Amino acid sequence: MNKAEFIDAVAAKAGLSKKDTKGTVDAVLETITETLVKGENISFIGFGTFSTAARAARTAKVPGTDRTVDVPATTVAKFKVGKALKDAVSGKNK
Repeated sequence: MNKAEFIDAVAAKAGLSKKDTKGTVDAVLETITETLVKGENISFIGFGTFSTAARAARTAKVPGTDRTVDVPATTVAKFKVGKALKDAVSGKNK
């Protein structure tokens, strides 16, 4: 499912116009992004938690060769699945 299909599905489920739903989805995604950029977490009980993690600089080996490359330190986004979502996806809620 891509973003347009997601907006269509949410609009149908919520009984909203596609235009209003697109604005809402965009606002949610922007808010999540802005919060993660600040280094803060976002928790949706049962669904999951968005957070960031620092990755240290390291030296990596290129597969198939003896060459190495330096990988700089970076901050990455993470998502930890909540119990309700995990159970729903695995079929334990049926």
